[in-house]
Amino acid sequence: MRLAVTGREGQVAASLLEAGRGCEDVEIVAIGRPQLDLARPGTVIDAIAAAKPDIVVSAAAYTAVDQAEDEPELAFAVNAAGAGEVAQAAARLGVPVIHLSTDYVFDGTKDGPYLETDATAPIGVYGASKLAGEQAVASANPRHLILRTAWLYSPFGKNFAKTMLRLAGDRDEIPVVADQWGNPTSALDIADAILHAAARLHRNEDFAAWGIYHLAGTGETNWSGFARHILDISGGLGGPSARVRDIAATDYPTKARRPANSRLSSAKFASVFGWSAPVLQKSAREVVHRLLSR
Repeated sequence: MRLAVTGREGQVAASLLEAGRGCEDVEIVAIGRPQLDLARPGTVIDAIAAAKPDIVVSAAAYTAVDQAEDEPELAFAVNAAGAGEVAQAAARLGVPVIHLSTDYVFDGTKDGPYLETDATAPIGVYGASKLAGEQAVASANPRHLILRTAWLYSPFGKNFAKTMLRLAGDRDEIPVVADQWGNPTSALDIADAILHAAARLHRNEDFAAWGIYHLAGTGETNWSGFARHILDISGGLGGPSARVRDIAATDYPTKARRPANSRLSSAKFASVFGWSAPVLQKSAREVVHRLLSR
């Protein structure tokens, strides 16, 4: 099975490349700039066709949430039009597309985990551009899985876990937002889930359960609680640690608003594909251990 993944440096793309090296029957081909530039639609089809994939994983995106407020045209060019071009390229090749989306398509006002059937209502440019991307993907290729995930962390790229460990290296106390809730999600787990789902699609030509799925970590917490998880694990492994002080989101103003509730129910994905993420403590320990070992 040959997977073409858009992007090279993102957390999911890097995790997939690593996971693919451990699978004898899987080949992962990462495609990025300049060969594939989602802001330049003319590059997309040729770059993906050259990879000759069995399945396309649409992982590349514009992810600068605050900067998107100042660059809406670029955010929509990449996350909406670019995502649609990727899905269309897969359709022309007669293969499915697995597209990564986000909890930011919701406004965060629901009391409880979001289901795939809940109404979307993004509150910022980034979320609006990703929702437009979902719609473009679904329109371009009927054989699509749209996977909404949230609060990604991993040994790769920039992420919350890395930031907490860095700050703990030179601070005794770290203020962290306590009134935003979600499911911290290891990109290593997302890569495992994608490979699991891709294998199902590859061997089952009659697969028909296309559509939107939520795919997030097992276990919910707020940002300050997640910080404590990370730093407790780090301290236990001999790494940096610090006190975490709860603050409100209003005490840490950002240009773009964040959903107060980013919790996602992954029950549908578990039911269809028979895969669930490990518990938070296990996934976080693996990532923290790898970050400290560097």
